[in-house]
Amino acid sequence: MDRTLAAAAVTAVAALVFALVKYAGVMKRDTGTDRMREISQQVQEGAAAFLKAEYRWLVVFVIVVFGAIFFSSSEMGLGPKTAIAFLSGAFASALAGYFGMHTATRSAVRATQAARSSLSEALGVSFSSGVVMGMSVVGLAVLGLTLFTFLYSRGSGINSSVLEHVLGFSFGASSIALFARVGGGIFTKAADVGADLVGKIEAGIPEDDPRNPGTIADNVGDNVGDVAGMGADLFESYVGSIVAAMTLGAFLFKGNIAMVLLPLITAGVGIVASILGTFFVRTNNEKGLHAALFRGLVSSTVLVIIALWFVVGRLDLPESMVAWKLWGAIVAGLLVGVFIGKITEYYTSTETPPARKIAFQSQTGAATNIIAGLSVGMESVALPVIFISVGIYLSYFFAGVYGVALAAVGMLSTLGISLGIDAYGPVADNAGGLAEMAELPEEVRTRTDALDAVGNTTAAIGKGFAIGSAALTALALFNAFCTRAGDLLTRTGRSDLLAGDGSLSLNINTTEVIIGLLIGGFLPFLFSAMTMRAVGEAANKLVEEIRRQFREIPGIMEGTGKPDAARCVEISTKGALRQMILPGLMAIAAPLLVGFWSVQALGGLLAGALVSGVMMAIFMANAGGAWDNAKKYIESEGVYGGKGSDAHKAAVVGDTVGDPFKDTSGPSLNILIKLMTVVGLVFLPWFIH
Repeated sequence: MDRTLAAAAVTAVAALVFALVKYAGVMKRDTGTDRMREISQQVQEGAAAFLKAEYRWLVVFVIVVFGAIFFSSSEMGLGPKTAIAFLSGAFASALAGYFGMHTATRSAVRATQAARSSLSEALGVSFSSGVVMGMSVVGLAVLGLTLFTFLYSRGSGINSSVLEHVLGFSFGASSIALFARVGGGIFTKAADVGADLVGKIEAGIPEDDPRNPGTIADNVGDNVGDVAGMGADLFESYVGSIVAAMTLGAFLFKGNIAMVLLPLITAGVGIVASILGTFFVRTNNEKGLHAALFRGLVSSTVLVIIALWFVVGRLDLPESMVAWKLWGAIVAGLLVGVFIGKITEYYTSTETPPARKIAFQSQTGAATNIIAGLSVGMESVALPVIFISVGIYLSYFFAGVYGVALAAVGMLSTLGISLGIDAYGPVADNAGGLAEMAELPEEVRTRTDALDAVGNTTAAIGKGFAIGSAALTALALFNAFCTRAGDLLTRTGRSDLLAGDGSLSLNINTTEVIIGLLIGGFLPFLFSAMTMRAVGEAANKLVEEIRRQFREIPGIMEGTGKPDAARCVEISTKGALRQMILPGLMAIAAPLLVGFWSVQALGGLLAGALVSGVMMAIFMANAGGAWDNAKKYIESEGVYGGKGSDAHKAAVVGDTVGDPFKDTSGPSLNILIKLMTVVGLVFLPWFIH
């Protein structure tokens, strides 16, 4: 046991060292002209100010929850041990997000300067920045889980009671993730929508024009939403999937340590494979950018599959388990993640029919653009859900509910590089904005545009991957919830609520379960309404401010007056932080209230939220991505009149609607379904006792 935990800890440390090496390499790069450094400094200060303000709010929340857990009975799986793990999970999630954003805001200017030399150098800087985020997430997650598993198992060995306390680490990560994703998403889309509505539509000036006071806020938003927010989201998925699988291993295979530690072993192998995969990402060909990034991911995936075949075969497994079946469950999750990414790419890329059809429909106005985008988003739900279902079936066929949990771990095992590919996008986007605002030569903007175009696709793929992993992680946590509930009910003598396998019985014919299903089904809709409305209200305030500056500050349009970008950042920050509280509290309060009424109703709520939440998340993320790339297709290819045409204006409206779809509400739903399940799992002893 100690040797396995030590090996996992070594891989975690290797990931963190690799992240620091990449960070040091990026920081050595040239930062360009004084004008470039000035613009970059504004983005850095705005992003740091937002995270500082956000974390002040989160500290209050974390302290309150820490106190509630700390002073609860240890006999119910809570108490000081769980509270300390919770605090550490929250800190690790916040640290990973902050370090990733800190790197990204400093990498963009260096990527822009590198683009003055070659496309290959610009790719290297952008991707290295993303890798810092990816490796920070997996390193801190595995190190935290390994450390608490080791400390809490001293003297007693690893068992279900130990893992009940380790669950606190996952709860802490989930709590930070929701607020970071919602707050960052509201900020980035309020800034983006406000800057686009006044700048591109009303004033008729280009995107990232330095005359637009909302441009800096937009660039800040890319970092706090798509770097810090996405990092916290996937940190939580990664931790949740590993803890759920370990918990199921402890309950289902009592006394067999190999089955408990296999998820950590898989994560460790994935870290090594991700590090090796980064060396396959290189190209100097504009058309080969996407292929280079995909080559790195595929290389890591193949390495994980091969390595785990040998690793799993050497484990001391129970008689009921066969090594190749466990390996098959992990591989099923890995492959589902790749397939979902390719499906998402099809529905959102500028090179494929869905986005191009939306662009075609834009010729007849914004209404037909919106209709086409909604239909693409709805259609895009089918194939990912089918592949997720196939993955669930295969993994269950191989290894039961434990296999489903392993599939979730498998899908996320290459997170170090897959998150790196995703986090590369905002850096490339900011690099293009810097090139525009600093008025660099056209060839520089051409190179950064090539990086940005691929970044849009990788960002869309990353969101699809995040949703797929959320579905499997939530299902794994749900299985752990039912299994743990069955164990607690058995101890309290309430066998009337047990299914045949000893887990919690959830009979759809019972009143409590059907009520829970209905409540869980509407929660993602209510949550999405709150976050969409929040973006609209925050964007309204920003639109008014940008209009005021255009009216009252002389010489802005002529380029002689200086816009007040800091004021726009401040407005977006206040709006985002104020509006993120209610959705975040709802995600925690709903399972608590229903759980105190009925454990079976809570089970129904978690199942209902999982089904409707995954569907809504895929629909919103893909519709938003398709709207975005339909606009970019018109801009980049000059079709249907190109920039400034009626079709382009209609596409801008569609993109504006799609922005909160793909960057606020859709991605936040991932965390909603996982957080509610983690809350139900952590506080389950309260509900039963």
